[in-house]
Amino acid sequence: MNEGAQQHHIFISVGSNINREQHITSGLDAMHAAFGELTLSSVYESKSVGFDGNNFYNLVVQTTTTLSIADVVDVLKQIEAKNLRTRESKKFAPRTLDLDLLTYDDVIMQQPMELPRGEILYNAFVLQPLAEIAPDVDHPLVKKSYLALWQQYDKSQQQLWPIEFTWSANRR
Repeated sequence: MNEGAQQHHIFISVGSNINREQHITSGLDAMHAAFGELTLSSVYESKSVGFDGNNFYNLVVQTTTTLSIADVVDVLKQIEAKNLRTRESKKFAPRTLDLDLLTYDDVIMQQPMELPRGEILYNAFVLQPLAEIAPDVDHPLVKKSYLALWQQYDKSQQQLWPIEFTWSANRR
């Protein structure tokens, strides 16, 4: 890590509905190797959204990095590829591992990617874990805390429930 390089605060959503524990554990291991210390939300199980498929496990990871946005996205895509993620033409499909950069500091942009990601505001499996680990952090666009956004969210839209899941960077 570059001493003195600017640290950027990032949130990453993590999801899997194929060999869920294996791929999430592998993804967390790889993110820990790439970024260092990770703060994890609880892991939540939910029904697949937009297609019929196995239930998903989802969580949100908070970490810091000196990497650029493009380099963070490249790292996430490499981790997905190592976990046999296939890029299908369909947006809604089963996946071994889905890693999405949700926020990068307070950057707001549309191209080459959307930051903050729009799904923060409409997917319970992103917003609830964000509210859990960063309740007082404000969404860069709407300027409300993730906890306030979760409290206002219509929880009848998507059901999710916490599951037992243990990951440790020091388990080896």
